[in-house]
Amino acid sequence: MNKVGKKIRLLRHQKDWSQQDVSKKLGISIPAFSKIETGITDINLSRLIQIAKLFNLTAVQLLSFSETDQLNDYVDGTTSIQQKLKEREEEIIQLQKKVIDLYGQLYKD
Repeated sequence: MNKVGKKIRLLRHQKDWSQQDVSKKLGISIPAFSKIETGITDINLSRLIQIAKLFNLTAVQLLSFSETDQLNDYVDGTTSIQQKLKEREEEIIQLQKKVIDLYGQLYKD
């Protein structure tokens, strides 16, 4: 698999698209698209531009897109989710304390 094909496959997986989905969007057969992804078929410039647009990229971005960029985006997203989870856990603990206090007040009287 060549680098461009590998990048296209990675982008397709990010979108959770099948080869059939992408081939329909590009107006080509599934085997033709599969050959692009695996590097069996070289991509001409017009097809490269068409594929880049499909993923909301320019041809240059598609050619320069790296797995490192993808990994950094994933790490940033994971860190953000972990922070939100921590905040929610702290909120839950505070709410549990309030419930315990209210329960104590209810049965204290």
